[in-house]
Amino acid sequence: MIWKSAGLHLTERLGNGWLAVSPDFLRAYYTRPEIHPVAESCAAEHALFERLMETPDAAVTEADLAAIADRDTAANYALVLRFRDHLLAAGSIEAGYRGLFLPAAPQVPPLFIGQLAHLIMANLLTGETDAVTARAGELFFRDQVAMTDEGQLMLADAEVVETSAQPGAQPGALLDPGRPMREVALDKLTPQNADAYWPRADRFDFALDFRFAEPGQDAFARLIERWLAHFLDLPVRVQPLQSVQNQSWPWHVGLDAEATRILNALYQGAELPEAGQGRIAALFRMEIEAPERVIERLRGKPVFLGLAVEAGGKVRMKPQNLLVNLPLVEARQ
Repeated sequence: MIWKSAGLHLTERLGNGWLAVSPDFLRAYYTRPEIHPVAESCAAEHALFERLMETPDAAVTEADLAAIADRDTAANYALVLRFRDHLLAAGSIEAGYRGLFLPAAPQVPPLFIGQLAHLIMANLLTGETDAVTARAGELFFRDQVAMTDEGQLMLADAEVVETSAQPGAQPGALLDPGRPMREVALDKLTPQNADAYWPRADRFDFALDFRFAEPGQDAFARLIERWLAHFLDLPVRVQPLQSVQNQSWPWHVGLDAEATRILNALYQGAELPEAGQGRIAALFRMEIEAPERVIERLRGKPVFLGLAVEAGGKVRMKPQNLLVNLPLVEARQ
C-alpha cells in the first residue's frame, strides 16, 4: 500500500477489480469533524451518529435530520448521506466516481471527489515498485505548484509548498533558490533517493521533474493508459509531445480547466495574450486501440491531451475529463 491516507484498507476489491462501498469506508465519512458529534451536540445528533456507525447504510429520514438542533450539522449530514446513497446505488467506488460527472449527479464537495480519485489511484498502483510512477499518480488527486530549478519544470505538492512557506518552516534541500517570493524546501525525486519515497509517501513532499522526455511525463502517460483501462476497459497508447505543430488535430481533451480553455481557443484559431494567462505544461498524443468504440469520423485519428499551469502557478488535474470527454460511441448513445 503506497498511501495509507487513501483509505484502501477500509474497502476490498470486487470481482472486476473495482472497490466496494464498504461499511468501514462509509464510517470514515461519519467520523469527519463536520459530522462527528461533540460534547455539546444534541441527543438526536448523538443518536443518529451511533445508528450510522452501527449500520452505515441505515435509512435516514427528513425527520431524523430535522431533529438535529444544529442546522449546519444537519446540512452536513444531508450532504454526506446524499453522497453515501449515490455510492451505494452505483455499487462501487469507481462507478460512483464516474457517476458524479453525469447530469443527474448529486453536488458534492471537490474534496470528496479528490478523495475518491486518491483511493482509486491507490488501487491502481497496488504492488507498484517505481517511485516516479507513484509520485506521478499524485497529480490525479492533489494540486501541484509548477516551479523552476535551473530551467527545469518541477511539480511540487501545493499544500506542502504553502505549508513550507509559512514562518518557522524547517527547510531541507532548497528546490528553487531563484524564486524570491517563496523559499520552499523540498527534495527532488531522483534515482538516487527513490527508495526514500515509500516511507514518506503520505507526506507528499517530493518534487517531480516534469520536463519533456523525462521519466515524470512518461510515468504520467502510462498512468493515463491505466486509468482508462481500469474505468472503461479502453486500450490506449499515450505519448508525450513537445508540440502539435504540423499534425492533424481532430480532437483534444484538456486535463484541467486551464488546459481546456487554452486548447479550445487554439483549436478555434484564437490568439491567446501572454500576460496573465496560464500555459501548457505538457502535451500528449493518445491513440485509441479499439477503433470500433470511437465515433466513426474520428476512427484511426489521435486525441491530443494537454495539462496546463494556471496563471497563479497551480496545476489542478481533473482526471474525470478523461472519462467524459473522449470521442467514444458509448458516450453519445
